[in-house]
Order: sequence, then C-alpha cells, then structure tokens
Amino acid sequence: MTPPQDVADRIRTFPPGTCTGRAAGKRYVATRSQFSAGRAIKLVAEELGGQDYISVNLYDLTSGPQLNPCEMPSAKIIAFVRAFIVDESDEP
Repeated sequence: MTPPQDVADRIRTFPPGTCTGRAAGKRYVATRSQFSAGRAIKLVAEELGGQDYISVNLYDLTSGPQLNPCEMPSAKIIAFVRAFIVDESDEP
C-alpha cells in the first residue's frame, strides 16, 4: 500500500539499529535495518514485558513509497509509527 507521507517519513527517521521508546502507553524495543542502498527499510518492534509485535517493510520505489506490513493490518503499523517516541537516551 502507499503509506501516508508522514508515516513513510517517520519510518525513515527511526534511529538506525536498535532503540527503545514508547507508543500508546507501552514500552518497545525497535530495530530499523536498511537494505538496497537505503531503498528498503525493515522496522521491527517488540513490546517490553508484553506481547505486542510490529513488523513492516518500507520500499522506496520509482513509483513512490510502498508499505508492506508483515501479517498485520496497515492501520496498526500506521498508528504505531505515528505514536512512537524514541527514548531520549537513544536519540542520535
């Protein structure tokens, strides 16, 4: 799916590697990995002390960004990405 522009932009600005943060009152550890010279981004987040899990791929194609959630609704990914705030200690 073509993501809202703010969602694609926020995924691109997640710190590279692993960070911790909060979304919707829950704590998460998130990992952003880049592939194909930065044209593909994988974002995985796991709730600390809970069972929530987020997994998505963002592809920057010539036709525009494409969001591919991994076995979960796009709405869940969009809500998480919009809500996630990186812990200050993990900001670049």
